[in-house]
Amino acid sequence: MKKSDFFFELPDELIAQYPAERGESKLLILHRDSGEIEHKKFRKIIDYIKEGDCVVINDTKVIPARFYGYRESTNGKMEILLIEGIGDRRWKVLVSPGKKGRVGDVLVLENKFRCIVESIEEKTGERIVRFEDEEKLFEYGSVPLPPYISREATEIDKVRYQTIYAKREGAVAAPTAGLHFDQEILERLTDKGVKMATITLHVGPGTFRPVLVEDVNDHQMESERYEVKEVSSRIINETIENGGKIFAVGTTTVRVLETVARQENRIKSKKGRTNLFIYPPFKFKIVDHLITNFHLPGSTLIMLVSAFASGDRILHTYNIAIEKGYRFYSYGDAMLIL
Repeated sequence: MKKSDFFFELPDELIAQYPAERGESKLLILHRDSGEIEHKKFRKIIDYIKEGDCVVINDTKVIPARFYGYRESTNGKMEILLIEGIGDRRWKVLVSPGKKGRVGDVLVLENKFRCIVESIEEKTGERIVRFEDEEKLFEYGSVPLPPYISREATEIDKVRYQTIYAKREGAVAAPTAGLHFDQEILERLTDKGVKMATITLHVGPGTFRPVLVEDVNDHQMESERYEVKEVSSRIINETIENGGKIFAVGTTTVRVLETVARQENRIKSKKGRTNLFIYPPFKFKIVDHLITNFHLPGSTLIMLVSAFASGDRILHTYNIAIEKGYRFYSYGDAMLIL
């Protein structure tokens, strides 16, 4: 399996720069067995989810992780992205430009927070920094929009680059399939007798990192923190036992469910880290249907959806989406794979 197997040509104008109103995005429905394609509004997704089915969502919350600062010794400007708190005022961070922030350097963020670089991970460029004081840190950061959104974050992004059910802080990127849901859609699903289950996967910067090798087998995913609580594992297992279908909202949800299923042969209450890389061929144990956005060429995300349907079928569907003017990536339109 080669990286080039997952490439397609995407016009720049189809990369969404702003979000549509929740529920009002386009929805492409792909019936993976027959290849049939339908075009709807996202609100119509309710028609494809039946009583007794289960929708599984990721409740991670994006932290205001982007900071602007400088190196105290030189006043050299830089951008700092918080990745993960590791305790005792210490954080994993990324620094841009990448060569700045040497071990021992003091970095000043937003003219307020001082931290010292303790170590550097050579492979990823991540730094471990220790803050003098991290109280109210999140009050000064900004939304870490993806690199393909070519504008600065605004007030709208504080709300829209977050699912309405986001609760658990820790992500540096949104689980974007969930951005389409509004309260009305969730209530109508519940009223219909659809079960809702929640998992957590804190999305890291690896979601934006390109696959640098041609042979997909040689790519290594970065690990991300996840948790499945007892109540959710019970709902998911009962749904399966009663013949209901599992609808995963987003690739992050898929990776958690399939990680736990591979370790436990069913869904159990569990927390840990996953670096599960899903690409064709892959046997899914839990997920029956997938709600997702349209992904970057050659990315691990399009590899996952190509494993869920066939790669040729996905590329054919993506080309149709391009012809129909669907919007791509984080703020783009949605796809339901049945």
